[in-house]
Amino acid sequence: MSKFMAAVFDLDGTLLDTLQDIAESMNRVLLTMGFPQHPVQSYKMFVGEGMRVLVRKTLPEESRTEAVIDKCLSAMRETYASRWANKTMPYDGIADMLLSLRKMNFKLAVLSNKPHEFTVESVIHFFGENIFDIIIGGGKFPSKPDPSSAIFISEQLMVSAEQIIYLGDSGIDMMTATGAGMFAVGALWGFRSREELIAEGAGLLIETPQELIEYLQRGE
Repeated sequence: MSKFMAAVFDLDGTLLDTLQDIAESMNRVLLTMGFPQHPVQSYKMFVGEGMRVLVRKTLPEESRTEAVIDKCLSAMRETYASRWANKTMPYDGIADMLLSLRKMNFKLAVLSNKPHEFTVESVIHFFGENIFDIIIGGGKFPSKPDPSSAIFISEQLMVSAEQIIYLGDSGIDMMTATGAGMFAVGALWGFRSREELIAEGAGLLIETPQELIEYLQRGE
């Protein structure tokens, strides 16, 4: 039997492939504001630290004033609100993995730097209201990699950190997990590289969601 009793998941690049909708929304804002747009793949390096950081990274360096960031952030919230589900989909195997974990009596949580309202809305839209015990998005706690939010989840689930798996696709996720004392698992299907995940403390790398279930069933 596995020693683990709960799992925490990042959202963008881990549970959901949100890249296209984020990129198209932000590029629409940049076009409207008269700034250069970016290739969709470039957004893999822009996401992960919250929407404000995303906006700042997409702007030309000389335009990154607080006033411009505020204006673009407001526009991005409005634009993304109307198109966040256009092309976003769960990655292959995610739904089956979550159901398998539920059958194993795992407690489940989502922890994202994506604004809280978008995090909750997208999780419920794609996975329903009964899969996750806790959903936390950006704005409720200091942004990841600060481990405060992960520690809060551990306390709320009443499961010790060393009995919790944290699955994410970025170095920020790996740092969050290790900072909270959780077991960091890197999702290789996401937005960041194998090298980044290893460098920031991944204890396990998986290429498919099913590999997490197989790992747990081996009782390692």
